[in-house]
Amino acid sequence: MPYSKDLESAMPVAPLKLVVLGSALELGKKVNDYLVDFRSKVNNVYNNDPAFQGYAEDSYLAKFSTPRFNSGEGKAVLGETVRGKDLFILVDVCNHSLTYTMNGFTNHMSPDDHYQDLKRVIAATNGKAHRINVIMPFLYEGRQHRRTGRESLDCAYAFEELTEMGVSNFITFDAHDPRIQNAAPLSGFDNFTAHYQFTRALLKSEKDLILDKDHIIVISPDEGALDRAIYFSSVIGADTGMFYKRRDYSTIVNGKNPIVAHEFLGNDIEGKDIIIIDDMISSGDSMIDTSRQLKAMKAKRVFICTTFGLFTNGLAAFDKAYEEGVFDKVITTNLSYRPPELLTKPYYLEADMSKFLASIIDFMNHDLSMEHVSTPTEKIQRILERYADGLE
Repeated sequence: MPYSKDLESAMPVAPLKLVVLGSALELGKKVNDYLVDFRSKVNNVYNNDPAFQGYAEDSYLAKFSTPRFNSGEGKAVLGETVRGKDLFILVDVCNHSLTYTMNGFTNHMSPDDHYQDLKRVIAATNGKAHRINVIMPFLYEGRQHRRTGRESLDCAYAFEELTEMGVSNFITFDAHDPRIQNAAPLSGFDNFTAHYQFTRALLKSEKDLILDKDHIIVISPDEGALDRAIYFSSVIGADTGMFYKRRDYSTIVNGKNPIVAHEFLGNDIEGKDIIIIDDMISSGDSMIDTSRQLKAMKAKRVFICTTFGLFTNGLAAFDKAYEEGVFDKVITTNLSYRPPELLTKPYYLEADMSKFLASIIDFMNHDLSMEHVSTPTEKIQRILERYADGLE
């Protein structure tokens, strides 16, 4: 737990409660375990103050349910009081594994269903919580973040709507476009990244990496991810390159303009290890095509790092590409739902974000600066030093 000294003298905003929707149950349980562990070890000056009962608990998980009627309508029911609590509501809008019955039919929950359940939980608090904070790792409708024609602005409207419902702080990860916070500029908006967790997972798996500009290049698969690639390459001392997606703007397939080709912009990559960094794998076609071109350009190894692994078209294409030697590893976080079969694949590595998320919650509950957890540069450099010394 970073900067525990700050936590020893900081006053919590209010008693902490963690509301974990069914879509994020596995992640929420791990976050809760870390919070319990953190507070059992921190000697906070308010720990035994009668005015701050509930500082160190066996669990911070709130009791609630989101039942459905046979018509498909739903509601949220709180199983305990949340009056005066500092609520942190965790939801994964991309979890398609959950189902409900409507008129005898089984429906898989969509992002819209998860978003409605989130609003129902907020409404059930009836304005009695001291503060409401929403943790939505994958930003709802984040890919519909701007208007380019006669179309809706779903993400901006959702953010504005949640703010009007009383949400004080919004926590997300690797937002497709963090400028969406302009929709409600007076509300708290924190957008975190997984660079440190990617580094840990990669270094733990590969023991022979040489992290310098002569042996490794960090690649952005498109212009949108260039900032991520530049930051990551700067921290590890590597070179940077990018692909430009040439699209056919005359047609629309599955809601987007199809990619005609990937054009590489960068230095010679022959014999070098490649780290591709991006916010998500959706269908994965673009990522596989990028990796295939890199191997054709005689790259040594290709490591794919993405915050969200959605794999909307399944894993068959990745299985085939791996067998063909197109890429070597895929690293995603556990912030969104992953198919159970993905966890068994020889090419898959997990970047566990639960401890990091618990730290964010703990610092925010104490109203401490997020600078301690939002800038991982020093942590990455420390782990690189340990790796170079053979300690990692």
